[in-house]
Amino acid sequence: MTLPNASFRHASAQQLAQALIAARRHTLALFDRYAQAGYDVAARLPQEPHLLPPLWQLGNIAWFAEWFILREAPSSHPADAVYNGLLSRGDDLFDANIVAHHARWSLELPATGAVRMYAHEVLDRVLDKLSRTASVDSALYPYRLALAHEDRCGEAMLAGLQWLGVAAPAGLPDSRLGPAGGQLAFPGGSIELGSRPGAGFAFDNECPPQACYVPPFAIDSAAVTNAQFADFVLDGGYQNRQFWSAAGSAWLMGQERSSPLYWQREALQWCSRRFGQPAMLPPQEAVRHVNLYEAQAYCAWIGRRLATEAEWEYAALAGHPLFQWGQVWEWTATPFEPYPGFVPGAWREYSVPHFLHHQVLRGASFATPPRLVSPRMRAFQAPERGDGFTGLRTCSW
Repeated sequence: MTLPNASFRHASAQQLAQALIAARRHTLALFDRYAQAGYDVAARLPQEPHLLPPLWQLGNIAWFAEWFILREAPSSHPADAVYNGLLSRGDDLFDANIVAHHARWSLELPATGAVRMYAHEVLDRVLDKLSRTASVDSALYPYRLALAHEDRCGEAMLAGLQWLGVAAPAGLPDSRLGPAGGQLAFPGGSIELGSRPGAGFAFDNECPPQACYVPPFAIDSAAVTNAQFADFVLDGGYQNRQFWSAAGSAWLMGQERSSPLYWQREALQWCSRRFGQPAMLPPQEAVRHVNLYEAQAYCAWIGRRLATEAEWEYAALAGHPLFQWGQVWEWTATPFEPYPGFVPGAWREYSVPHFLHHQVLRGASFATPPRLVSPRMRAFQAPERGDGFTGLRTCSW
């Protein structure tokens, strides 16, 4: 893919203002879809690890921006805010570090109108303060952080709509790929993995950059498609345990699964539920909603493997015109671990709680705002999770 010019990592104050407004418009459109579908936005959703009450999430998005920008907290530590908040109990209600996930369904939240007004007031004050902020990286860091947080929450909210079978807002980008170009061979060599702090925005888990040698490898030019994954399914891939790791087999035994999440067979055609509506699966579209175990099993079936994150970053930065990415987040072979010399960023809980328990995802999805897309971004997910917009590509030595 071609990287967007207006990456939030280097955005000016004016670009950030426009992006923050656009992000909030998108957040509210997603929020309204839950309410229009008849869900109680305060609580009445299935209590799943990948879902949050939309009213709590809207309040948390606003609280996060208020905490780091208006209250000038240098970190997410509860004692770090310089100024008091706009809500008398805002920290007790919307600080994710204080309110455990399971408790967010039973909170006595303000009324919907009051939370929307709070979010509106925070954004107005943020934009006013931003208009008086110098366009230097250190001063713009909290604004970029708040934007990244809202964009990541937006993608999670969209995945929640998919899980619940609720119609998405109009205007989602098309996720279909161009013609596949086979496999690409790379000679390998030394690269610098990660991002340099101080040169625009960087997530903490990308730092400090690492010198890394990548041996020669061959990698698919595009993500595995629905048609390719369907061949694995039709060949009995979900029934043949020789393709599954021990952890994958244990996960599969607890499922009633013989195809990816949301897939269903209609006569001779695979269909999928897309935001509550049945849809024919486009054969050349990148397969989505597969977890790590399913991705590994597909690779074992076809006699290849997942790329390491170093191989993926090498290929993405090489600039090869046939290397397509950005349609789905892609599982890698790399466990999510800190780079040597890692120091938590201001959002201290972004990475640390997930080290060693999650797996690295690279790329982006059709639901990721282009401003967030970067070949150096390390997303991460629990291996059993397939509810997000996750797919794979294969690799070999």
